[in-house]
Amino acid sequence: MTKRIVLSSDHAAIELRQTIARHVTVLGYEAVDIGPTSPESTHYPLHGQAAAERVASGDCALGIILCGTGQGIMMAANKVEGIRCGVCSDTFSAKMIRAHNNAQILSIGARVVGDSLALEIVEAFLATEFEGGRHATRVDMIEGA
Repeated sequence: MTKRIVLSSDHAAIELRQTIARHVTVLGYEAVDIGPTSPESTHYPLHGQAAAERVASGDCALGIILCGTGQGIMMAANKVEGIRCGVCSDTFSAKMIRAHNNAQILSIGARVVGDSLALEIVEAFLATEFEGGRHATRVDMIEGA
């Protein structure tokens, strides 16, 4: 079964988001690109929330969201109940937010990393599974359990 990955961004990251969408498709995932497609200024909180809601509802297994720094859109996504999203600008962090934090959404700053590094970060995020164990206890603490 193909895992569905939702992708969204603000206006600052449209091209990188589309590059990532094509790449995850090549990796065997179904890319659900919810835009935007127009270069006019948009509000990143709306796009972060929309992507996070797709993951929280179970419509998509994982998400990748982008804005200029990755920070603002990540903050918006984390407002959605049950979502854990982290900003990554390196592959080690991308692995760790999956392995230790069971993050379902990756945020990338399009003005922070180049295309090649962004694709490596995406691959690291997608290739890593949650380790559970002592990390599950900590994720439960984040969730308020």
